[in-house]
This record gives sequence, structure tokens and C-alpha cells, in this order.
Amino acid sequence: MRIDAINKMNQLYQATKPKKANETGSAKTSERYEVSRSGKDYQIAKEAIKAAPDIREDKVAGIKDALTTGTYNVSAQEIADKMVSKYLDSIL
Repeated sequence: MRIDAINKMNQLYQATKPKKANETGSAKTSERYEVSRSGKDYQIAKEAIKAAPDIREDKVAGIKDALTTGTYNVSAQEIADKMVSKYLDSIL
């Protein structure tokens, strides 16, 4: 058995072991992060969207009133035009 080969292998593995950090605590490092301007803008926009209501009550109330009184009219041509434009936008 070659003891000297085993010793060399042990030395090789010991060399790759992580070294212990300075345990005295005198060399403390502080980590910092900084958010980019676009990241800050994104957060502001996200908060504004969160604060906005999901349903626009004024529009809903106006449409309900028009439906109740029978004055809510939508042109069939307008509906067809929007349907075709949405379809064409989705395939292009």
C-alpha cells in the first residue's frame, strides 16, 4: 500500500475545503442594494393600480340608467367593426 499517495490525496482534498471566516467580528461587511429608477417607477405604478377601483361605478350607473330608460343603443355596425378589428389584430 502506498501511504504517500494517500497523503497527497488528503492534501488535495484539504486544500479545497472552505476557510473559516474571521471569527473575531472585527472585519464586518455590510451589504446594500439599490433599486433602479425604472424599478421605483414600476413600484409606484403598481401601487396606483392597486389603489384604483376594479369597477368604474360612474360608467356602470350611466349604462344601467340608459338600459332602464331604454335609451341605450349600440350600432350593429360598430359591434361588427370592433369584432373584425380584434380578430385581425389577433392573427397579425
